[in-house]
Amino acid sequence: MVSVTPSLNGSRPPATSTLPPLQIGKYTARVPIVQGGMGVRISGANLAGAVANAGGIGIISAVGLGFNSPYFDAQTRKGDFFEANRLALIDELTKARSISPDGIIGVNIMVAARDFDTLAKTAAEHGANLIVAGAGLPMTLPSLTQDYPDVALAPIVSSTRAAKLIYRKWKRQGRVPDAFIVENPRTAGGHLGASAEELNDEKLDTEYVVPELVEYIKTDLNEDIPVISAGGVWDRSDIDRFFRLGASGVQMGTRFITTQECDADVRYKEAHLKARPEDVVLVPSPVGLPGRAIANDFARRAIEGTLPQRQRCVANCLKACKCREKGETYCILQALDNASRGNLENGLIFSGSNAGRATALVSVADLVAELTRPLDCEEARR
Repeated sequence: MVSVTPSLNGSRPPATSTLPPLQIGKYTARVPIVQGGMGVRISGANLAGAVANAGGIGIISAVGLGFNSPYFDAQTRKGDFFEANRLALIDELTKARSISPDGIIGVNIMVAARDFDTLAKTAAEHGANLIVAGAGLPMTLPSLTQDYPDVALAPIVSSTRAAKLIYRKWKRQGRVPDAFIVENPRTAGGHLGASAEELNDEKLDTEYVVPELVEYIKTDLNEDIPVISAGGVWDRSDIDRFFRLGASGVQMGTRFITTQECDADVRYKEAHLKARPEDVVLVPSPVGLPGRAIANDFARRAIEGTLPQRQRCVANCLKACKCREKGETYCILQALDNASRGNLENGLIFSGSNAGRATALVSVADLVAELTRPLDCEEARR
């Protein structure tokens, strides 16, 4: 059974943060923590609303929201999947705003998704304060959201080179990023922005990229664009370490999975509580790049190449997919959906490198309070 730590402060906000606030565009987060977007339905309205209420930035993942929704039957494939995604995103944004009327709510959208344009426009039209875009370079995002200048835009990058390309392209469109999220593929969960061979390159570490990008922004661009460090962030000592590198905030995904408000099935959360550090593995994916996940029967079979051959593409969701185009690997949407609903035997349990460190389910409010409290002398020396 899952161990649940009672909330000490319920839905009340945490004590005053000892961390500086995070300014992204026109929005100021009292707590400089962005909750990472995790699909399919791992980070939905419940988690995003709770994080926003706690003073951070709550993120709804737009990946696969329409799958197994009232708008699309995953078994019969009845309905328009992309229209289902659009309608389900509107529902999640509405629900998140009802949970956190005054908090900062964002949407994470994959550039690799075939309906990226539609989802970006939908997020802007229906009240998202922030759009985070990764899994590709979001070169067209400023034009897609040009009618909503108050919506902050934050691309995810893994290198200064990618950030430079985005900045130049956006500048020509009359917009610059409101923040850069630097994701370390050597520690992040889910799909990674690097090949298995590239993951050996220490220059992908945030310890290298964050200071380099901060210097480029300040010296070469003379801009005030915050850099947010993502991947491998677990506790307050990690947050302080990335702040010393020049980051203005952090993004945390895996740490929020073992919260009471996380939208995933409890069996998904239990898998993270039971995991050991050595259970975190790299898994091949139909997108062509590896993903980081917790080892279970499905992940092992994916690594061994012993999953059933010629799995069907259930929704045509990605711009490039080996499952659809070559009948190889597996349907990533189906695998993630299975896991999020508790069907772990047939599901892929994405996770960052810190899986196995959580020992109990806690409330988001208590977790944020823990992350923002000052360290004692012994903790600070670690």
